[in-house]
Amino acid sequence: MTSTPVSRRRFIGIVAATSALSGLPWAAKAMQAPAAPLRSWQGVALGADAQLHIHHPDPVFAQALIEQALSEVRRLERIFSLYQEDSALRRLNRDGYLKQAPGDLTRLLQESQRLSALTDGAFDPTVQVLWELYSQAAQGKGNQTAVPDVAQISQTLQQVGHQAILIQEDSIWLQRPGMALTLNGIAQGYITDRITEQLKQAGLEHALIDMGEIRSVGLAPGNRPWRVGLTGDPAEPTRLLNLDVRNQAVSTSSGAGTALSRDGSVTHLFNPANGQARPLYRSVSVVAGNATIADALSTAFSWMSPPAIARVLASDPGLQAWVLPYDGKHLMPIHS
Repeated sequence: MTSTPVSRRRFIGIVAATSALSGLPWAAKAMQAPAAPLRSWQGVALGADAQLHIHHPDPVFAQALIEQALSEVRRLERIFSLYQEDSALRRLNRDGYLKQAPGDLTRLLQESQRLSALTDGAFDPTVQVLWELYSQAAQGKGNQTAVPDVAQISQTLQQVGHQAILIQEDSIWLQRPGMALTLNGIAQGYITDRITEQLKQAGLEHALIDMGEIRSVGLAPGNRPWRVGLTGDPAEPTRLLNLDVRNQAVSTSSGAGTALSRDGSVTHLFNPANGQARPLYRSVSVVAGNATIADALSTAFSWMSPPAIARVLASDPGLQAWVLPYDGKHLMPIHS
């Protein structure tokens, strides 16, 4: 089986192949036909090292697929990025409204609102103001351990709330002064799903797509499920659990992925309810039918109790979740 460790914002990759060589399963083709030629690319995408590998009998077609995938990633970055000055999201945050918004932005915000409601607000794209508050506190003290005081957090929380995002057709309004959105807890999953659909439409029936979140299509070489290794903490990348996945997505969230303090007590994961920045678990992993949902729920579950997580899992039989307690060495499954 093919095994890929899950780690957030450290590696992006696609391994894909076609079944068009014959009607035989991969295991049989391996014995009876030469492997399809491999076309590869290495570089940077979504701010991370990236590798794309596509097996296809037509190398020109494979190269075209790679270029198409990279073009789609860059198109979506121009919509969702918080770092590109002219991105749609930056303009929305700057002006508080956006007319003629890209369809990808309105669709993702509508899905964000649905998942916010499903998780009782534990997933909320309006926490960008908390990121800015904590970042300024750390920089203002000249070190990485300072945190905002209670009054500052309380005041900032007045600008947090997914209910204040108004979407009407292709227009978006942020209805509270000073609000700002981040889609970092869901956009990588959405981009993963978009690239997956591109590859499927092109006829690639077997793929493992890792755009910060992982999604599998079909089977791995050997006519077996893809194997994904879950790790509990990017700072301690010991593989804790291997999962076999087929046509499923996997996401892991961990505060250690971007710690804002030396001891890891302040992270990039913010609780929309109280503004705290130390999640309940060292890590959370979610399996879902698509990467958008897996990405958002792994973020939300970081702030939810096991019974609350179980209630969400009960809404969809395709959902699975594991949490790693701070004092634990093994991932704990949550049962619906």
